[in-house]
Amino acid sequence: MCYRCFWPQPLCWCGSITPMPTRTKFVILMHPYEFKRIKANTGRLTHLCLADSELHVGESFDDHAAVQALIADPRNFPVLLYPGREALNLSEDRQDNSQLSRFNAQLSHRRLVVFLLDATWRLVRPMLRLSSSLQRLPRIMFSNAAPSRYVIKQQPEPGCLSTLEATHELLVALDRSGLDHYAQPEQLLGLFQRMQDVQLRCAAENKRLGIRRHALRAPTERPVPVPRPLPKRRRIFPAIKSP
Repeated sequence: MCYRCFWPQPLCWCGSITPMPTRTKFVILMHPYEFKRIKANTGRLTHLCLADSELHVGESFDDHAAVQALIADPRNFPVLLYPGREALNLSEDRQDNSQLSRFNAQLSHRRLVVFLLDATWRLVRPMLRLSSSLQRLPRIMFSNAAPSRYVIKQQPEPGCLSTLEATHELLVALDRSGLDHYAQPEQLLGLFQRMQDVQLRCAAENKRLGIRRHALRAPTERPVPVPRPLPKRRRIFPAIKSP
């Protein structure tokens, strides 16, 4: 077992990863369930791919010394990647957008520090609810992202992405805005695909041996879930009114 990527030594990714430099600092806050139970974790893989990134495990981060130091440092401009009406959409046209202009002005003399919550959507909400310091951070988001490439896991709603995919889309938006330089987009997505290819082969072999009853299917081959009305408070992505 490799205790850096948490994969078996024959499948270790570490030798094929070149940590990519970025102007932005990424801080991945991983739920303990993800750390203990999900070894094929995209948050861990994302951390290995980014030179200026940190990974911290916990459910609440108000008393976490490293996280609080990053938030309190006046040289940093800390934000939370989290969708919603109040989030700044970095994918929007920068012209005539005063909010984006103020955001850009902040980054002229401070470093952008992006916090990402790495957990299932069921666990993300409690993580945020337990951390008032994260709730107070300005929020950013992106839009018009590609559909999730996650083959081995079905996302709960359209627009939901893994931590790795969300980081990729954010870097695309930052690069397009001139706020960062995304030098190796093929590395994140390539490793993501390789990780899933390994798991698909294992699932197929388990099916052949009778361990697994059904093989994993691509998203396009899965039955379309029947939409069910949900209370507004349970929506993952709150409706955003058009301007």
